[in-house]
Amino acid sequence: MSAKDAVALVAGAAILVALANHSAESTPAVTAASPLGNASGTLPGLAPITSSEDKARARAIIAKVKTKGRGPSTGYSRSRYGENWADTATGVPYARNGCRTRDDLLARDGRDVRYRKGSTCEVVALRLEDPYTGQMIDWSKRHAAEIQVDHVVPLAYAWRMGSSRWPRSKRVDFANDPLNLLPVKGSANEQKEASGPASWLPPRRRVRCAYVTRFAQVAVKYGVPVTPADKKAMLAQCR
Repeated sequence: MSAKDAVALVAGAAILVALANHSAESTPAVTAASPLGNASGTLPGLAPITSSEDKARARAIIAKVKTKGRGPSTGYSRSRYGENWADTATGVPYARNGCRTRDDLLARDGRDVRYRKGSTCEVVALRLEDPYTGQMIDWSKRHAAEIQVDHVVPLAYAWRMGSSRWPRSKRVDFANDPLNLLPVKGSANEQKEASGPASWLPPRRRVRCAYVTRFAQVAVKYGVPVTPADKKAMLAQCR
C-alpha cells in the first residue's frame, strides 16, 4: 500500500467514525401532530393550527359536538372507568399490548426515552416538551408526578355529561384511548382538574385551537356533549 493510499484509508475511517458518533448521539425530534390529521391519537403532542383553511376545518369538527347542561357528579369515582391505566381496552391503539397505557403514552410523546432494565414497557426517564406550557421537562420516575397524563376530556366531566349511563367497557375505552390522552406538566394538569374549555385552556396560547379541536374529536367519537359555554369557547379559539 502506498503512503497516499494509507492516508486516504485513515481519512475515510475517520469520516465513518464521525458519522457513527453523530448517529449515536442524535435523537430524532418528536414532531407534534395536528389534531386535524391525528384522529387515531397515535402521534404525539399538539401542533398549532394556524392557517385559515385549517381553522375552518377545526370549526367544522367542533360544530359536530352536541350541547346539553351539565349533570350531577353523583356516583363518580375514577374506578368507574376501570383499573388505572388498564391494558384491557378494546378497539383503541395500544390496547392489549402488554404495557400500561401511561407507559405507552410516555413512549409516544417523549424524547430520549429510557426503559427499566429488562423491560420493553416501563418508562423510567425521558425528555418532554409539554404541549400545554411549551416547557422542556427532564423527567425521571423518581419524580413521577412532574409529568402526568391528562385526559383531554376529563373523566369527571364526561361522567356529568352522560358517561354514567355508558357500559363499563365503553368507559374503559374512553379512559385509555390515546386520542384522549396527553402527557403534560403535572402542575398544568392539576390546575385544569375536570374543567371544560370555558373554564380552562392551555397557558400556551398557540396550541389552544389544537387543544379544543382534540377535545371535540374525543367528544364526537364517544358522543359526549359539552355545555353551551364550552362549545362557544371552543369555537372562539379557532377563529
